[in-house]
Amino acid sequence: MIRRAPAANSFKDEGYELQEVYFSNVVSTLAKFAVNPRSNRERSSLIRLIISEKTGNHPMSVLHNRISNKELKARMLLETKPRTTVSFYRYFTLAEPQVFRDHLYRQFVKLGVFGRVYVANEGINAQISVPTERYDDFKNTLFNAHPALDQIRLNVALEDDGKSFWVLRMKVRQRIVADGIDDENFNPANTGHYLQADQVNQMLDDPNTLFVDMRNHYEYEVGHFENAIEVPSDTFREQLPMVVDMLQKDKQKNIVMYCTGGIRCEKASAYMRYSGFKHVYHVEGGIIEYVRKAKEQGLALRFKGKNFVFDERMGERISNDIIAHCHQCGERCDTHTNCKNAGCHLLFIQCSHCQQKLAGCCSKICQEELALPVEEQHSRRAGRQNGMKIFNKSKQLLQTNMPMLSSTKLDQ
Repeated sequence: MIRRAPAANSFKDEGYELQEVYFSNVVSTLAKFAVNPRSNRERSSLIRLIISEKTGNHPMSVLHNRISNKELKARMLLETKPRTTVSFYRYFTLAEPQVFRDHLYRQFVKLGVFGRVYVANEGINAQISVPTERYDDFKNTLFNAHPALDQIRLNVALEDDGKSFWVLRMKVRQRIVADGIDDENFNPANTGHYLQADQVNQMLDDPNTLFVDMRNHYEYEVGHFENAIEVPSDTFREQLPMVVDMLQKDKQKNIVMYCTGGIRCEKASAYMRYSGFKHVYHVEGGIIEYVRKAKEQGLALRFKGKNFVFDERMGERISNDIIAHCHQCGERCDTHTNCKNAGCHLLFIQCSHCQQKLAGCCSKICQEELALPVEEQHSRRAGRQNGMKIFNKSKQLLQTNMPMLSSTKLDQ
C-alpha cells in the first residue's frame, strides 16, 4: 500500500529537505513529457518520483520492503554478525496505530531489525531479531516509543542461531491476535492471575487444577506441559468458544492457561472470566519465560518436548523428550518442515529418512511436481489457491485446496 503523499507545497512543512530549484525541474519534466496528472494525489506521487531520481534522495522513508524474499533470505544466511531473537507484546490503547507503526518502522529499519510486528488499537505483538551489538539501542527505542511500552517484558529466544528472520514486516491490523470476539462488553483487561515458574510446578501437582494449552494443534503436538489439555484447532478464534464448551463442567476448578509468550493465554484468561469461570490463571511470559525462570531457579522443567516457534527455526528444544511422530512413517520425530513443493507448502512433521526418500515433499505427487521444469511448475500453480495447509492427525489435511493432494492420507 502506498501512503498518500503530501501536496508539493507541504514537503518543507513535513520536514523534507527540498530546494526551490527542484520544483522548477519537476514542472519542466512534467511539461517535457506532456504529463498531465489527473489529480493532486497523482501529481504529488509523480513529484516525489522525479525528485528522488534527480537528487538521489527519497523525500520520505520507504515504509515497506521492496526487495525479494529470496534475495533477503540469501543475505541473512550469509550474515556473520550475531543477532538476538526476541518477542514481546502488550495490550494497551493505541489511538493512531498507523502513525505509531510508521514511526516505529523507521526506527527499527535504522537498527537493522528483522521480523514480524502487528500493531492495532489494542496494542502491539512482535517476534523479531536484532543485531546483538544494537540490542541496547533497540530496547531504548522500544521503551521510548510509547509510555505503555516502558520496561515492557522482552522474551529472548531459548535457542537462537540468529537466522530466525530476514525481513521486517510491520502491519496494522484490527487485532494483535485474531480472536473473533465482537461483544463490546468483553473486557480484555479483566485477565486471570499471573503464575510464576515455581507456582506453575506446584499447580501441575494439584488434582483440582487443569492446564489448558491455548496454542494451535501443531504446536501442542511437539511439546506441552504434563497432562495439559489440547484445544484441537489451528486458529485462536476457533479455540476460544471451544475451550469454554470443553470445560463447562469444570467451572469450580482452577484453570491455568498457557501459550508461547503469553499473548494468547492472557486474552484467553479474560475470555474465560467473561464466560463465567472464577478461578482462572495464566503463565506469565508463557512457555519462554517459564523455561527461563525454571532454569535460573533450578526448578524441574515440567514442559516436555519442543516449543514451536513461528520463524525459520520452527522449534526450540526444551527437553530431550520426543513426543510426536513422523506424519509419513510414524517414527518418533518432532521436526516440522514445509513441503518443498512451492505449490503446496504443507506444514507437517517429517523424519530424516522420509525427507531423503521424498526430497522434503509431503507426497509422491508433490515430489513429482517438484522434479518438473520450473516453467511447468509455475504453469501448474497458476490460479491454484495456496493458503496455510497443516497436517493434523485428528482432522487429516486442514484447508486442503490443492487438487493434486489427497485429503485422506499422506503417501507412505
